[in-house]
Amino acid sequence: MSTQELFVAAARKCLSAGRKSLSVPQSLDLAAQVSAVDLGLKPALLYDSNGAGADQVQQYLSSLQSSQLVSKSLLTLDLNGNTLIVNPLTARSKVEQLFHDNNVDVIDVCHTLQKPTIADPLRGELKSMTHGLLLLLRGFEHLKEAEKPHYVGGKSEEWNLCTVFGILLGFPVTYWFDQTKSFENCLPLTPLMVTTASATWQADTAGHRCCLYSFSVPAALLQTVQSNLENWRLCLQDRFQQQNVLKDLTVCQSTVTLPSVCL
Repeated sequence: MSTQELFVAAARKCLSAGRKSLSVPQSLDLAAQVSAVDLGLKPALLYDSNGAGADQVQQYLSSLQSSQLVSKSLLTLDLNGNTLIVNPLTARSKVEQLFHDNNVDVIDVCHTLQKPTIADPLRGELKSMTHGLLLLLRGFEHLKEAEKPHYVGGKSEEWNLCTVFGILLGFPVTYWFDQTKSFENCLPLTPLMVTTASATWQADTAGHRCCLYSFSVPAALLQTVQSNLENWRLCLQDRFQQQNVLKDLTVCQSTVTLPSVCL
């Protein structure tokens, strides 16, 4: 079987939800995303292709690792019912940089605000959450191939998952809101600059185009976060040039205004 066929077969075998398996395009998208995580082009991916749970995602990952399609360092993380495939080294480095370099802008979008505003990523509850995330990732440092998903409970139940996902997915900006008061936000009808990064997964001879990153920034704050945006773009380009699995990186931006925004 070709590399593409092996990836597709693993996805269709392990990741069915009910009677429905992933389609071939969905399987190829997932393969490209997992490859990007394995190469360190992104710290993690959030599995949302269908309703498959963490145990199924772990079976899929173990199948890829057994076939030597990805490294054994990748692991499956269940964060309050949300499943991620994580590159522990890349993810830990990303969080450590946040502490040392402030390389992630945190945007407060609490529903009580008239407009989004920049928050201090190292203040009170944000610092505690980020520190807890860093301790979690450091705990995976010497872990060999994992056979089971890692279920994170305890303090993580208090974490703002929107913020955590933004950090773990490698975004240069992430949103935060006080979830103890409301899960609503002040982003409806706010012009948002959406940045996407796409590439072609070059397995075997056939290429498959996929989106590696997609995140938004309130347009009014674009100049404020421009430094971290540009640094993210340059770092992504640099890492991209150090591998040959994905080709033709394209980063583009567009502006959208939505009547409601779900985070």
